[in-house]
Amino acid sequence: MNGTVSNYPSTAVLLQHLVKLFFGCLAAVTCGMMYAVYLSTYHERKFWFSSRQELEREITFQGGNGLYYYYYKYMLAASSFEKGINDLMRDNRTISAQTINAVEQLSLYPELITSFLYRVTGSQDMIEPVYFYIGVVFGLQALYVTALFVSSWVMSGTWVAGMLAVAWYIINRPDTTKVDYAIPLRDNWALPYFSCQVAALTGFLRNNISSSGEMFCYLLLSASTFTFILIWEHSHYVLFIQSLALFLLDCFDLVQPRKVSVYLCSIILAYMLQFQNPSLLSSPLLSLLVALLSPLQQNMKAGRMAARLMKIVLHFYLVFTIGITFSYIIKVSVICKDLSINLCIYQSHAILIPRDFVTNLLLCQEGFQSPGQDYFLRLTQASVLPFYLLVLLVCLLSTLQAIRRRLSGEPIKAKLRLEDGMIGEQPEVIYHVFHTLLFGALAMLFVGMKYLWTPYVCMFTAFGVCSPELWVTVFKWLKLKSVHPVVLGLILSTAVPTIIGFSLWREYFPRLISELSELQEFYDPDTVELMNWIKTQAPTAAVFAGSPQLMGAVKLCSGWTVTSLPLYTDINLLRRSENIYQVYAMRSAEDIYKILMSYKASHVIIEEAICGEMNPSKGCRIKDLLDISNGHVIYEKGEMYTFSKYGRFCQEIKMNYSPYINYFTRVFWNRSYHIYKVNTVVSFQY
Repeated sequence: MNGTVSNYPSTAVLLQHLVKLFFGCLAAVTCGMMYAVYLSTYHERKFWFSSRQELEREITFQGGNGLYYYYYKYMLAASSFEKGINDLMRDNRTISAQTINAVEQLSLYPELITSFLYRVTGSQDMIEPVYFYIGVVFGLQALYVTALFVSSWVMSGTWVAGMLAVAWYIINRPDTTKVDYAIPLRDNWALPYFSCQVAALTGFLRNNISSSGEMFCYLLLSASTFTFILIWEHSHYVLFIQSLALFLLDCFDLVQPRKVSVYLCSIILAYMLQFQNPSLLSSPLLSLLVALLSPLQQNMKAGRMAARLMKIVLHFYLVFTIGITFSYIIKVSVICKDLSINLCIYQSHAILIPRDFVTNLLLCQEGFQSPGQDYFLRLTQASVLPFYLLVLLVCLLSTLQAIRRRLSGEPIKAKLRLEDGMIGEQPEVIYHVFHTLLFGALAMLFVGMKYLWTPYVCMFTAFGVCSPELWVTVFKWLKLKSVHPVVLGLILSTAVPTIIGFSLWREYFPRLISELSELQEFYDPDTVELMNWIKTQAPTAAVFAGSPQLMGAVKLCSGWTVTSLPLYTDINLLRRSENIYQVYAMRSAEDIYKILMSYKASHVIIEEAICGEMNPSKGCRIKDLLDISNGHVIYEKGEMYTFSKYGRFCQEIKMNYSPYINYFTRVFWNRSYHIYKVNTVVSFQY
């Protein structure tokens, strides 16, 4: 009888824990599913997708990213899955005069897996291929917000934080995701796995996690890291920033050392499946991991505070020296195709020196601009930014206190009580402080980084306002005597998110509903006319030249061979694009003809949007970049003037002057596009 009574409290606690876990998981899954349904409905309303023809549907994949969908279609049209893969690994029908491994060069694993699932699940009789493809992407976005929910829930202990994180994420959708307008982008496939990886890492870093829970988090962490590296060419840069945060935890003894190096197996597996990609071997991520695993830096974090500070400085120096040395050895010993384009961009962004066309073109991309005031205004209006700064300040100060205690020789506390008021003693919280600071610093430089920072701002802020530990930490500092800090912390951790939730519901819920009820229309008749002409009138052996973004659309809609692709990680393709862009420069007809013939182009497409661009802010227009690169620019009194003995080719060719009509024949035109056939037999009579 006594044994039964004594076991009753533990059974009740276990039952309570299981009930909380069940409802938390139910809320997380429900949030994810509702977000996927919302995206699907919004996409249908925005593009009238179900009522459009296949060509018009494909044109809605804007910005050249629809190229990836072409390979999904190709895999479905192949006689077998194996034959489709073999064809893509030896693809000589995409880029003229060049055979590429499209799977490696374009990171096509998402399309391969999705086409395989479409085949094996027998979905051919139930759903159109395009809806299956879009559905998989929206499903991954559901996984994304579910993982954010779990991260905030794990740190705060309440699933209310998860719901608030998801609400903020959806409200700030223009700054958290690109899925609204660029579904096939690699980011939309990869970042959900990174979110799962961060959620698994959050649980893995906890001090009071069970051995079985730790193993589960480790396996999930390894699997999501491997997938993330496999499907996004920029993933190792993101993981390098994350590994710096883990490195800082290790330097200050804020986490168990065995929990720091968690990427190695994932990198090795991804390296094998990415066809021994040398850029992965020479990545800063692998160099840092090798340095962290080096036995030379062991036993360097012991002693008194002054000695430990000196050793930490030496630790930093040793780790980065080993990392740089390893990276140099790899780059010297391995023929590396990656020419560190991103590094060149960062250097050029900071140093005002003359730049060539490729570097300038990349720097002019929207993602490499500094964020504007409207970005911070949106975050402030949604109440994220003010609470984020509060939560970050409290957690950062508490983290600094924890670092001071570690340097003084105090050990890590395995179990913390609520009344201790030490939120900075939790390794998972410290990691997210470093995470948000590092990614936030990059987001202040490059607006494209906001898609990696803002979702975790939403998650981190939701955790903070819903965490009793954070409020107790504040009140312990204030040394309140009238009210017990724990009581006040519990009250505020419930009241503050409730007030925030109601205010968000009142202000933003009607807007979300109006987005779903408002019928929009994506109408681009000139592009539809262009693609129809190419599909019906162009010869089968035609090779088209033009801007990379347009060539991606041409490849998607027609399957014809093109001279360049919208791929910004391959220096050879970027140089090709630079040469093809010369049709918008002040060059002679003979020069343009020789360039096009060198790439075996049979047709060239001139875009009025580029040729006649009247953007008042000079410097980032394609024709300005070409003039600078070609030396056709002089500066006087701060103004830029162009000069050349030739007119601008894209404008002169419309005049039908004799030098131009000898080389080119116009075969199609509308308000936005002109197609010229490159003559194979040229008369040189001027």
